[in-house]
Amino acid sequence: MKTITKNWLYPIMFFLMAPLGFAQDNGTKIEDKEKFELVKLQGTITEINKETRDVTVIGASGELHTIHAGEDVERFDDIEVGDVVTLEFYKYFKAEFRKPTAKEVAEPLVVLAEAEKADLKMKPGAAVGAVVKAVVTIQVINLPFMYVNVQGPNGNFISIHMEDNELIQKLHVGQVVIMTYAEAVAISLTKVE
Repeated sequence: MKTITKNWLYPIMFFLMAPLGFAQDNGTKIEDKEKFELVKLQGTITEINKETRDVTVIGASGELHTIHAGEDVERFDDIEVGDVVTLEFYKYFKAEFRKPTAKEVAEPLVVLAEAEKADLKMKPGAAVGAVVKAVVTIQVINLPFMYVNVQGPNGNFISIHMEDNELIQKLHVGQVVIMTYAEAVAISLTKVE
C-alpha cells in the first residue's frame, strides 16, 4: 500500500506544480513597446565628451539623458560639467522584453541600415541621429515619476517616460532589454545663465 501511495504521489505533485510554473511563464511575458516623442527639459550636465559631442544631462526628477549635440548646436565649447541647460530633442525607441540572442550578446550595439530607418516615419533627419539596436540594462525604476533609466553597452543612459503603470510594475533593476532607438540629437541646448 505504501508503494501505491508513493507511485501516485509523484504524478499528483507534478500536476499540481506544473500549472504554477506555466502560469509564471505566461505572467512574465511582456509585449514589445514602441514610442516616439519630443523631450523638453532643464537639467544639469554630468558628463561631456568633446570628441563625440555627447552630453549627459540629469533632469529635475533624476532622469538621465545622453544626447548628441550636432554641429548646428551653437556655443558647444562654452558648456561645462555642472552647467544647468535647457534642451529639446527627439527620441524613438522600441523595447523587446526577451533574452538576447547569442549574436546580440556578442554584438550588443548595432547601427541599423538606412532602409530600416526610413520605415520609422520620423520627423526630418536633422531631429534624430543614427538608429541603433542595443542590449541595454535597466538601472533605475522611478515609480513616483514613472520613468526607467537604462544603460547602453557603451555606458550611455536613456530615460524612458512610462505611461503604462502595469508595465512598470513588471520591470526590475538589472533586467536586460533589447532596444531599438534613435540616438537623441539636440535640437537646442542652451546654457541657463
